[in-house]
Amino acid sequence: MFDLRRLRLLHELSVRGTLAAVADALAYSPSTISQQLAQLEREAGVALLQPDGRRVRLTPQGEALAAHAARMLEADEQARAELERMQPSLAPVRVAVMQSAAHGLVPTALTLLAEREPTLRVEVAELAPEEGLFELAARGFDLVIAEQYPGHTREHRSGLERTLLGHDDVRLALPPGEAPAELADLRERAWVLEPRGTAAREWATQQCRAAGFEPDVRFELADLTAHVRLVAAGHAVGMIPDLVHAGAAAPVRTVELPGMPRRDIFTAVRRGSTERAALRAVQDALQDAFDAIRPSEP
Repeated sequence: MFDLRRLRLLHELSVRGTLAAVADALAYSPSTISQQLAQLEREAGVALLQPDGRRVRLTPQGEALAAHAARMLEADEQARAELERMQPSLAPVRVAVMQSAAHGLVPTALTLLAEREPTLRVEVAELAPEEGLFELAARGFDLVIAEQYPGHTREHRSGLERTLLGHDDVRLALPPGEAPAELADLRERAWVLEPRGTAAREWATQQCRAAGFEPDVRFELADLTAHVRLVAAGHAVGMIPDLVHAGAAAPVRTVELPGMPRRDIFTAVRRGSTERAALRAVQDALQDAFDAIRPSEP
């Protein structure tokens, strides 16, 4: 029989690519992981790894077993979810959340959960959507809150299921007291945008280009609350999603962008864990928190 813990190590290696990355993610030493994978090879009776410079890579047999390991891990989650449904234990839920949701959704959702499921432990870490979805597939988290901008679809990873929470308007942000302006009028202004490589940065840049100019990005920050403060202080203009303000009055002047764009806010979980009572409780609380901010959401 294969040991499920060793199969998970093989699965992690197939996803993360290096023993060091697996060790870092699971808080094991690389030598421990090597020893466990060597034992898995003995159980399998075939070579699963082969040297590749200073690293190792999976053999064809290793890739085949890693694919089976993913299905076995999903079946394990399904079994645990059914047992939890029959006798609720509300095991901890690990949530990866993008920053705007950490500000706008998580506090309200946790308040609801404290009333509904006072014994449920929820652990939250802030991660960019790209990283959060990867870690969810790699079993680093149980649930992810992420976003998708118009025209910039995210990769659908095998084994993950998404649930749309709703839509979040993205608006042009100007210093308070400043007269409303069209996007094309801001070609000479300093801009604050998210870092290169993020979907938000690519989308915002495309909006500016469609208006006929390349934005002068003087401030490149992942922290959207810093965006708001820079704009409020008159140092920049930007594009800010409504969720950042968590339903409160924005401290900046907001102006509709062409086409009134909205990003999708969604949760994602692994398919094998969809029936977990604890996960459903967290998803319900997040939905209620979002609906409280956007009560008129169509």
